[in-house]
Amino acid sequence: MANAAQRTAATGSLFGLALGDALGWPTEFKDTEAIAALGPWRELPLPDPAVVTDDTQMTLAVGRALQAATGHSGGTGDAGDAGSLTPEGLERALREEFVAWYHSPENNRAPGHTCLAACRLLDGDRPWQQATGAGSKGCGANMRVAPLGLMPGLTDEERAGAAQLQAGMTHGHPTALAASDLTAHAVRLLAEGCPPGGLPAALRAYAGDNRTVYHERWLGGLWQRPALGATPEEFIASGWDECLAALDRLEAALPGFGPDSDPCAATGDGWIAEEALATALLCFLRFPDEPVTAIRRGAATRGDSDSIAAIAGALAGARLGIAAWPTAWCDRVEYRTGLLRLGTAWDTGR
Repeated sequence: MANAAQRTAATGSLFGLALGDALGWPTEFKDTEAIAALGPWRELPLPDPAVVTDDTQMTLAVGRALQAATGHSGGTGDAGDAGSLTPEGLERALREEFVAWYHSPENNRAPGHTCLAACRLLDGDRPWQQATGAGSKGCGANMRVAPLGLMPGLTDEERAGAAQLQAGMTHGHPTALAASDLTAHAVRLLAEGCPPGGLPAALRAYAGDNRTVYHERWLGGLWQRPALGATPEEFIASGWDECLAALDRLEAALPGFGPDSDPCAATGDGWIAEEALATALLCFLRFPDEPVTAIRRGAATRGDSDSIAAIAGALAGARLGIAAWPTAWCDRVEYRTGLLRLGTAWDTGR
């Protein structure tokens, strides 16, 4: 039987992502000196209003697309039949959501150029493989992938393929695909009760097992575009190898990482997918039982603060559930209703 945290893992993860996003947006593009001038990082306040960025907007878009692709609207208690997920159905739903986001008047939160360019090209009938940023491995690929780790009932093949598909529709580099798959797997492991101390080894094992697995049913001929391998297996292996190198840096940093050190100095600034995951993992693993501290640490960094804090929040919330977050914060974060609707649906079906 699931414990209390596991019973609200999806809700906790989605709210954690949004809260980290809201905390990190005001500090994004600021250096450590400018952030320090705001006050002690451990006391970084949640802005009021707690406005989020494209990280949360696109996470919700992926979540809604998953539910549409499985024939469910996402109403409270409506978990969806994950067994019906297909590449064709998900691609159609993602395209609709991404294009709607592209045209939305609320798409004014400094979104990434790669996402904007790809979503503009998706607004039509061209194959998605021709719309993606073929050489991009930006963190826009995995900042939004948490729903793939939270939706119940998916097979391993569906979860991995769908995680890579949603990444590949905007970011076609193999590292974007692998890092998104790995991020979703990390969220899933924590939601299922994996202890934080065992997470790096579990992620390394997963990366090794999938290093040469190209999900052709989900990705089609994407591997031919960036010309990063002579075969599909070589293409995807190059992405997993960069993720494994990022895990190397994470594991090297963990033993001596001081709480007041900028995580970006150890594992990268997070503008690219594998660094966003590694640096978020460093924040989470340094404060596994202090979720608010973990997202504050992610937000008070010199790099892509909102994405780092958002992924750290998704990880912490998946492990600890909705009780991880102050109620007053959850009550005023932007898109609260949508976050609660998705989280409740998946927690009910878990």
